[in-house]
Amino acid sequence: MVIIGSDHTGIELKKQIIAYLQQKNISVKDVTDYEDQTGDDYPDIAWTVCKNVLDNECLGIAICGTGIGISIACNKINGIRAAVCTNEYMAKMTRADNNANVLCLGSRLVYDNIFSIVDVFLTEQFSGDRHQRRLDKIEKIEQSQKDGVDYGDSV
Repeated sequence: MVIIGSDHTGIELKKQIIAYLQQKNISVKDVTDYEDQTGDDYPDIAWTVCKNVLDNECLGIAICGTGIGISIACNKINGIRAAVCTNEYMAKMTRADNNANVLCLGSRLVYDNIFSIVDVFLTEQFSGDRHQRRLDKIEKIEQSQKDGVDYGDSV
């Protein structure tokens, strides 16, 4: 299953991605399934997408105007590794090296390869190895924040 959500700027892009994934028989859960999102804020959308990603142990797609704001909000949530990707290489590397679990897209950007970016993000596998060591350090930073200790003291 893929979790997807957008603020008001991303409704049309979200619909296109959902239709594309459904044509490929990929299960999609739209967590912002309403037409008029003029009163929404991307931090709220980020929370909803990420909570569902963590609860369902799956990948997510979060959309705002540039993808930047929603990626910042997503990355505030422990266990989420969100990345803005504007090409296939970025999508490949964020999955292979960073084990990203949320793809962030900008609805106001011009993509001629949006479905290819989505495909790469959803199919690329985490390579592990030395990259796992780095992810462990990210988790240690998250834990230090929860515990109220200075990560720098433990490096």
